[in-house]
Order: sequence, then structure tokens, then C-alpha cells
Amino acid sequence: MADKKKLQALRSRIDKLDEKIQTLINERGEIAQEVAHLKQASGDASMYYRPEREAQVLRDVIARNQGPISGEEMARLFREIMSVCLALEKPMTIAYLGPEGTFTQAAAWKHFGDSVNTLALGAIDDVFREVESGAAHYGVVPVENSIEGVVNHTLDRFMRSSLKICGEVELRVHHNLMGNMTDVDEVKKIYSHQQSLAQCREWLNTNLSGVELVAVSSNAKAARIAGEEAGAAAIAGNIAAEIYHLNVLCRNIEDWPDNTTRFLIIGEQETPPSGVDKTSLLVSTMNKPGALHRLLDPFASNNISMTRIESRPSRMTMWDYVFFVDIEGHRDDKPISTAIVALEQEAAMLKVLGSYPKAVL
Repeated sequence: MADKKKLQALRSRIDKLDEKIQTLINERGEIAQEVAHLKQASGDASMYYRPEREAQVLRDVIARNQGPISGEEMARLFREIMSVCLALEKPMTIAYLGPEGTFTQAAAWKHFGDSVNTLALGAIDDVFREVESGAAHYGVVPVENSIEGVVNHTLDRFMRSSLKICGEVELRVHHNLMGNMTDVDEVKKIYSHQQSLAQCREWLNTNLSGVELVAVSSNAKAARIAGEEAGAAAIAGNIAAEIYHLNVLCRNIEDWPDNTTRFLIIGEQETPPSGVDKTSLLVSTMNKPGALHRLLDPFASNNISMTRIESRPSRMTMWDYVFFVDIEGHRDDKPISTAIVALEQEAAMLKVLGSYPKAVL
């Protein structure tokens, strides 16, 4: 009896806390609406979403968290609260590489929360065009995978786009085998994106070596086919299984447990410093001895850490290449602004693709 009374008392405390939490969330929403009114009155209504501000809030949430809920989980809760409040200011449309159920959609929700309108598009080019035309506020595109490397189409598209990189998302990728059947032995054919098939190669060779593998344009499309074709299965994420009503036959079949894909948030505006930032550059040089060394020297001379460099054909002259470079820091930081001035003198072409907050979650 004593335990029952104690349990009831604890539940009563939870009920009272829930009431307070609900009141505070609604109070935050009211303040968000006041912020929107001030922006409209000042003519600054175009900047409702502030990537640097949201990154700072989430970092503060993690820094002050004392448990027992983990800092990452607490930040996810605040991410959703911010998403709801931002929707009160201005509902946003986020374009992403579809169809519905892709990892790119999952990345969009992770970065912006569930209170945005997501718009599935059939190609990376379409995502860029939708944002460039103003039909979508921001876009989400994949740029690299920790196992399979860069997404070349995304890098190439930046060569001819005026859009800026406003943020990044890192998403742990877990691949699941799914289909209408209830047993793996019933699988006769497996559909998936080419990169997903590569990321699960060892598991497939060990467990389903005789099954036909078919590459398609996305994992979500694979899940849709698996839902319609007898004996067909797909490799995709949990979202696809839910959307297309498939049974998950085997979970986490990726060969590398730390398999992570990085996505970029693209938009029209520059992003102010958040305190922990990255800058992405597009540079090219003349094809002559020591040219690349001279391009990289301004980073070393200004003590700037370079986190990635990729070369791609320029598509303008045969054997002419451009380099995509990621460095730590914001373009407004003195060392980076100094390095950019030096690069402008050395490079045949220099384009700052954007400075943006490093991924928080």
C-alpha cells in the first residue's frame, strides 16, 4: 500500500511538471510571434530562420544539461520546440532529394524539426532550382558519405549556382532489409541505391549471396518497388519501412557501424558567425608545377585547419580541375579573411560557397 501511495505521489508530481512545461512552451511560442511582428515592422521579415542562432541555442542546451537525459536527446527535444515556434513565425518549405522516405528527408527533419513542410524532388538539380526560384526556403542535399566518399553531382552543381551553404547535417546511416514477406529466405531480388548496396556488400555476400541486386535512384524508390513486386526486398531506412508499410527483416546490415552521411543546407543568404563554424570554398589554379602548394599555403600560414579537399573536372577545359575545400572557422574571422585575400591573388578562380555552423547533433 505504501508503494502504491508513493507511486501515485510521483505521478502527481509529473502531472504538475507537465502542466508547467506546457505553459512555458506556449509562452515561448508567444514570444516567437512577438519576434515575428518586430521583424515585419522593421522590414526584416526575410530572416526568420537564423542558422547561427539555433546552433548557439542547441550548444547551450547540451553544455548546461545535467542529466539523467543525455545532452543529445535534450537537444533533440529543444530542436522540435524551436521548430514549432519558428512555424508560428513563418511556416517554411524545405526541398530535399526524394522521393518520400529517403535519408535526405530524415536529414531535413533532423536539422529543421518536424514542423516544416518537406518537398520531395527527383534530382539534386531540382533541389537547387527550387531554392533558386524561391519556391522553397531551403534545400537539403547529400554531399559525402564516410564510407563511399563524395556525392559528385552536388559538388558539380555548386559550380553554376549562386546559392550559399547555410548549414550541415551529419546523419548516422542504418540500413535495413525490408519487404512484404516475413522471412529472409523468401527474398528473390533486392533493390537499393548503388551506394547502399556498396555499404552492405559484405553482409549481402555472407547472407544472401545468390540474390539478384538491382540499383535504383534512391532507397525510397527501392522500398516502393518492394511493396509492389512479389519476392522483392529493399535496403532502406526506418522511415521508408513506415511509409511503404514493409516488414523489417534484418536491421543495421551496413558493414561499418559508424557509417555516416553528411548533408548540406542550401539557401540564398549569408550566415553570420555562430562561434563554431566551417567555411567551404571552390578554387581553381593554373596547371603548373607547385600551383596546388601555393593555393594551400595561405591556410598553413594563417594556422587554419583544412578538414577536406576534393578535386573535380572544371568541365571548361580538358584536364582543368577545381578544388572543393572545407576549413574550420568563419569567413569573418581574421585568419580566414586574410587567407581569402591571399587566395584571390593566387587562384585563377575563387568562390566562397558559405560559412555556416558546424553540425551540432
